[in-house]
Amino acid sequence: MLSDKSVLITGGTGSLGQALVREFLHKWPGIRRLVVFSRDELKQYEMRQKFPEQEFPLLRFFLGDVRDRERLRRAFNRVDVVIHAAALKHVPAAEYNPIEFIRTNVMGAENVVEAAIDSGVETIIALSTDKAAAPVNLYGATKLCSDKLFVTAKSYAGSQLRCVVVRYGNVMGSRGSVIPFFLEKAKTGVLPITHPDMTRFNITLQEGVDLVLWAIENAQGGEILVPKIPSYRVIDLADAIGPDCQKEIIGVRPGEKIHEEMITATDSYSTVDVGEYFAVLPGWDREIAEYYKKQHQGNLVQPGFSYNSRDNTQFLSTSQLRTLIQKHVRQRPISS
Repeated sequence: MLSDKSVLITGGTGSLGQALVREFLHKWPGIRRLVVFSRDELKQYEMRQKFPEQEFPLLRFFLGDVRDRERLRRAFNRVDVVIHAAALKHVPAAEYNPIEFIRTNVMGAENVVEAAIDSGVETIIALSTDKAAAPVNLYGATKLCSDKLFVTAKSYAGSQLRCVVVRYGNVMGSRGSVIPFFLEKAKTGVLPITHPDMTRFNITLQEGVDLVLWAIENAQGGEILVPKIPSYRVIDLADAIGPDCQKEIIGVRPGEKIHEEMITATDSYSTVDVGEYFAVLPGWDREIAEYYKKQHQGNLVQPGFSYNSRDNTQFLSTSQLRTLIQKHVRQRPISS
């Protein structure tokens, strides 16, 4: 699949970026070149210690910002596959710094598409978020705009560029997410809960990696891929991490949803079920619909179908959450 290909990951020093690098280096030794593109030299330095040059000579580090189109053009030289993971992601920060999020998440996405077209890149896999579906906050709105840029890039480019969006929920244990926050706050004996009914989707790093790999191998371009993943109640998560902690209801923060959504009812008319994943297809391309029907036995979902964390058919129990946290986030046992 990736033999003799050059792959570049924007935001490659992040949680998912590092997981992808580890996967590529160990499972695809035939990759010609693997480039980590990011703007933080300290994170690149720390990542170099994990992946020393002597052991992984095909790995390269490239300092740059997705806001800089010329730097992207230079980085994309002789690159076949771009995985676009660079973004500003903190919901409250977006509410108070909207222009910064627009410059990185929207204009940065435009730069990635333009530089890819100019450089002859074959494939872009763009990472999205559940917050991009029916967004209520600035972060989600910028990612929705980003998704639209990538979905329409193929027709806009008039070339063979294949752009695919992968959309998923909260990555378990990723930096800035609720689980590391609760683990730290549990030391104080008090866990802040924004709303007692709040639910969230949950995906592990490996499941996120698997989705990207599936997209590289199978996607046609123009679709949004959504994994079938479980939900959890935030109050159950708090019980899993700090069963003896006081639970303090503090109210919903600006731009925060009670329940997350990855496929809206409006999207249902162009969404197919392909087993492990849903694919939201571009309405203008009938060939993609035929491809998923023939190759992946894809069937259209029911009209009005919505994939959200409240009505999900899979929910993680407190004990399941505790086991997953133990396996994927921390080594020291959590008291039950």
